[in-house]
Amino acid sequence: MESSIITQVQREDSRLSSKTDQVNKSSPQKPGSRNIFKKLICCLRAQDAQLPTSPTHDALLAPEDNGTVAKIPGECLLPTVTSEDQGKICVVIDLDETLVHSSFKPISNADFIVPVEIEGTTHQVYVLKRPYVDEFLQRMGELFECVLFTASLAKYADPVTDLLDQCGVFRTRLFRESCVFYQGCYVKDLSRLGRELHKTLILDNSPASYIFHPENAVPVLSWFDDSEDTELLHLIPVFEELSQADDVYSRLEQLRGP
Repeated sequence: MESSIITQVQREDSRLSSKTDQVNKSSPQKPGSRNIFKKLICCLRAQDAQLPTSPTHDALLAPEDNGTVAKIPGECLLPTVTSEDQGKICVVIDLDETLVHSSFKPISNADFIVPVEIEGTTHQVYVLKRPYVDEFLQRMGELFECVLFTASLAKYADPVTDLLDQCGVFRTRLFRESCVFYQGCYVKDLSRLGRELHKTLILDNSPASYIFHPENAVPVLSWFDDSEDTELLHLIPVFEELSQADDVYSRLEQLRGP
């Protein structure tokens, strides 16, 4: 159990350098389709890109180098905790390459085919479920207050989640507009959720998504189409142990080891 999360942390650095190659091999697309798809789903960082440093509050208020302005944190993103979830840790869970992989290119064994309208044209999005995702989500729903948080657009992610989450594990769904746009990245700012940070976790395949709160993260390797993948299965006992923590920081530090 502990070795699983330690291994994931150790492999995280090498994951970034191989991520682009994996995408190109597993889902080749025509340039036009790829550009549309990037608008729909959170695009991957360039292979040699540097992760932005964590910002100060002043940095969030200032114009970015690329001419855009970061979103200013406002009211809480999540509603009041329900009686059912009182006392539970809140877990923020990513969608693409964490739970599923999607493509405009037809996939013969797709679990879902979701029609999405983009600029007046309906496109078919082919979605593969990661192995053991059903078992993983079921257990997570029993242990935590689960929140879907994706940097993809709602017009794609919402219908995919409808099909994926048949049991209603996710109490709330957050999409791209809930992210903070910082130095070219869509960052999931956990401080805006309205939950105590020492009782909040994030599961995401992209370190850029949690650069504001890396100490709250449980990293997971990106998934595209490997039918033998067991990442989610191995994470179940890790999260079972984390669900009992009074402080996720101290427990994650123990699991990561020296």
